[in-house]
Amino acid sequence: MTTPTYVLAIDQGTTSSRAIVFDHQGQPVASGQLENKQIFPRAGWVEHDPMELWKNVREAVGKALASADISRDQIAAVGITNQRETAVVWDRNTGKPVHNAIVWQDTRTQKICDELARHGGVDRYKNRVGLPLATYFSGPKVAWILDNVKGARAAAEAGDLLFGTTDSWVLWNMTGGAKGGGLHVTDVTNASRTMLMNLDTLDWNEQICADMGIPMSMLPEIKASSQVYGETRAQGLLAGRPIAGILGDQQAATFGQACFARGLGKNTYGTGSFLLINTGREAVRSDNGLLTTVAYQVGSRDPVYALEGSIAVTGSLVQWLRDNLGIIKDAQEVETLALSVKDNGGAYFVPAFSGLFAPHWRPDARGALVGLTRYVNNGHLARAVLEATAFQTADVVQAMNVDSNSELRELKVDGGMTANETLMQFQADILGVDVVRPEVTETTALGAAYAAGIAVGFWEGQRDVESNWKEGARWKPRMKADERDRLLRNWRKAVTKTLDWVDDDVL
Repeated sequence: MTTPTYVLAIDQGTTSSRAIVFDHQGQPVASGQLENKQIFPRAGWVEHDPMELWKNVREAVGKALASADISRDQIAAVGITNQRETAVVWDRNTGKPVHNAIVWQDTRTQKICDELARHGGVDRYKNRVGLPLATYFSGPKVAWILDNVKGARAAAEAGDLLFGTTDSWVLWNMTGGAKGGGLHVTDVTNASRTMLMNLDTLDWNEQICADMGIPMSMLPEIKASSQVYGETRAQGLLAGRPIAGILGDQQAATFGQACFARGLGKNTYGTGSFLLINTGREAVRSDNGLLTTVAYQVGSRDPVYALEGSIAVTGSLVQWLRDNLGIIKDAQEVETLALSVKDNGGAYFVPAFSGLFAPHWRPDARGALVGLTRYVNNGHLARAVLEATAFQTADVVQAMNVDSNSELRELKVDGGMTANETLMQFQADILGVDVVRPEVTETTALGAAYAAGIAVGFWEGQRDVESNWKEGARWKPRMKADERDRLLRNWRKAVTKTLDWVDDDVL
């Protein structure tokens, strides 16, 4: 019998679906990746086709196994990580979605959130779920589907519909779907992003579900982030392999970065950017615009919590520069263009395309490019695009320092944008602390792999994760304090220009 020597991670992300094979040292061996089609039915609406997501996952797995030249018998376990708040509602009998997935960036549920906030304000449920009422989270998205898709509410009340974030959708299909008794499960990290889970007891809140009109029968079973959920269905590339890890993408990156001690944190630079800091067994409630979330739970152990600063638009701003304006042809060109000038030329770009997330939580905000003069050119715009990511991160770090009553000493980073050395140096400069990138930057998929591997004994535990982590690059701040203060002052002035934009006439 073949001895399993690898773990496979499925990363169902916002812009792409990937599968990566990792060895025992936590090194990537091979991968497969397919881009997800972004659907924009109208301003502020963002959707994915769930059937395409599932198809892309299957193809990515096939590509990864083929590239590694291995069989399923060599896979010890499968881990899943995913775009967190994106909501899928499907028919348990047919396996067909009743509507496109509503993506985390989507803002159509603002009126639902406003109506719920009429009694108790935006923090109505915050003490129970750790989250403010915002379009970001998946509960209101489910309510919108039930209210707006013909026949959906009746089908849900009859027990025919299921809801899940994309981890649940992938797992249900991998374990048999409608024909094979697919498992309807999610983990504590994804459940903590729905606005429907009690943060302290890790179960669904019946009253909040009732307030949103969501039948409890739709909800997946909540389990730990690292445990065996079941096996993949009899037919397929991974037949019989245990699925043993699920983590929302940002929690997976936290796990992959070995942020296991209280006070350790990381920032992931992807479609958006997400800074999490471990708060240990305590669910710390924020007074400064941060989210309280579950970081991970290993088996039957107590859950570990985190404070999170969520930024909606960072990497997707570079994508916007490419796809909507045509200023660059490839995302990597933004760094070259930014280096053609010595500074931003006085231009500041606040990408509030979906409103402002942490620490502001202003759904009325919309994107603004300010400080323009005839001097500003494409190079200055490219630099303003990169700097926007670092400035938004600085706002989150400031809030996190106040909430945690301590100062950030260094920032661990990961995600695709960390390949941009100009951005990483500016991030160190604007924070005034070292920025550290690990040797393996695929920490999101790696975290899911570790969770799955620990559950089946492929890794002995979190100490193996810590020993595998290695520093890959470090950027030290070089900017003078008065210049840092000037840039941050102008940035925060620019943020004020985005506010109070949306009203009844502006969507």
